[in-house]
Amino acid sequence: MWVYEKKLQYPVRVSKCDPHMAKLLMEQYGGADGELAAALRYLNQRYTIPDKVIGVLNDIGTEEFAHLEMIATMIYKLTKDATIEQLEQAGLDAHYAAHDRALFYNNAAGVPFTATYIQAKGDPIADLYEDIAAEEKARATYQWLIDLTDDVDLQDSLKFLREREIVHSLRFREAVEILKDDRETKKIF
Repeated sequence: MWVYEKKLQYPVRVSKCDPHMAKLLMEQYGGADGELAAALRYLNQRYTIPDKVIGVLNDIGTEEFAHLEMIATMIYKLTKDATIEQLEQAGLDAHYAAHDRALFYNNAAGVPFTATYIQAKGDPIADLYEDIAAEEKARATYQWLIDLTDDVDLQDSLKFLREREIVHSLRFREAVEILKDDRETKKIF
């Protein structure tokens, strides 16, 4: 089913060791509006979405896993050469005590990922509006992360991810319009 090509969807480069930025990026790794939550949300919702738009959820849900891999790579690169003192200064000492340098699904505040982040109502229109909101929240977070770093290489990768969130939001909006037309003309759901 899968062909794995050992390259990221978009190159990830960082200019310097920056454990503090790595901590902030954890929001997109295991946070409520992060990539894992998005991937799981869309791939779960596809079971109750009309066939006419199921491909949108499949495609975007799968792409979110590629984004998760990019975020993980950023975090790894930002912390791989950090000293224990640098990790402590960045507020990652509790993470280090529990996980060493391994990634763990938690947000920037250290709160572990939870399934409560994943919404599924079973109403296609309601779910797609939830998905639009999720993409817009992720877009905003990426912009704020861009604003929080002076690393132009890291900003480049974050800008790519921000732009993909915009595209995803637009695709979900198109799906809403398709289903609204169906609902009005065929009196379904």
